[in-house]
Amino acid sequence: MFLPVSQRATALRLITLKKRAEFLRVRGGGRWATPGFVLEGKVRGEAGADGARFGFTVTKATGNAVERNRIRRRLRAVIRKIDARHAEPTFDYVLIARPAAATRTFADLEKDLEQALLRVHHPQRGKRRREVR
Repeated sequence: MFLPVSQRATALRLITLKKRAEFLRVRGGGRWATPGFVLEGKVRGEAGADGARFGFTVTKATGNAVERNRIRRRLRAVIRKIDARHAEPTFDYVLIARPAAATRTFADLEKDLEQALLRVHHPQRGKRRREVR
């Protein structure tokens, strides 16, 4: 079935964070944990943003170099696969891998990322607010 361009789901363009200062700045934003990774996200203050930017942290605790590279490739593939509507173009995100990212199914990683993006953008959704007395 052919859909017009306006109705097609657009793939997300992967722009990565490179500098340590960019990773540290994201630390102060929203955070959501899943079995395969922890997603941190924060609004970027730049007006002319190209799109959402992603950073990856895969520590030695997740395995040897081969396993860490495999996890990093899997997380990049999941980000490329999700629809661009899930990621805000003015946000920076950091995915901190957990050891389960190597064995978790690709479909589960994709669902986890979509849920984590929703939770980072809307942190109060699903939580009860405490009443102020």
